[in-house]
Amino acid sequence: MVYTSAEVRTLTPVRQNIERRAVKPDLRDIFLCHAWDDRKGVAKELHDLLESLGVSVWFSEKDVLLGTNLLREIDKGLVKSRVGIVLVTPSFLDRIAGEGIADKELSALLATDLLVPIVHDTTYEELRDASPLLGSRSGLNTAEDPITNIAAKLAELVTI
Repeated sequence: MVYTSAEVRTLTPVRQNIERRAVKPDLRDIFLCHAWDDRKGVAKELHDLLESLGVSVWFSEKDVLLGTNLLREIDKGLVKSRVGIVLVTPSFLDRIAGEGIADKELSALLATDLLVPIVHDTTYEELRDASPLLGSRSGLNTAEDPITNIAAKLAELVTI
């Protein structure tokens, strides 16, 4: 896998934190933060790619049972995950502007060095306009690297 120098700078502190958290039992590899509108599209595609690579993914579509408290289940998912990825799409940008569930997940993830933004069908400029804190973090971009490569990089990142 080939990484840009910016990706190495971004992913190195995340990897160090993953290694520190490796001793905690029963952690999922990745918490996938996404907009509700993306759950059957690109978020599902990324989830499926990651799982095909042996990565355990907390994904609301499969991990939140009908009738349970969504915010509480998200909170548990965040605690029990090694790293959080934020799938930044036009729908996600709309959702955080409206201060919905995705915004709450994002707020929790921003408080850690366990966050990797994945920009898809939007730009970092648009992200910075919607969330300067998240936009200040570099990450991975599907305009520069196919989603299959991004999934492979994430799988390599979380492999202990």
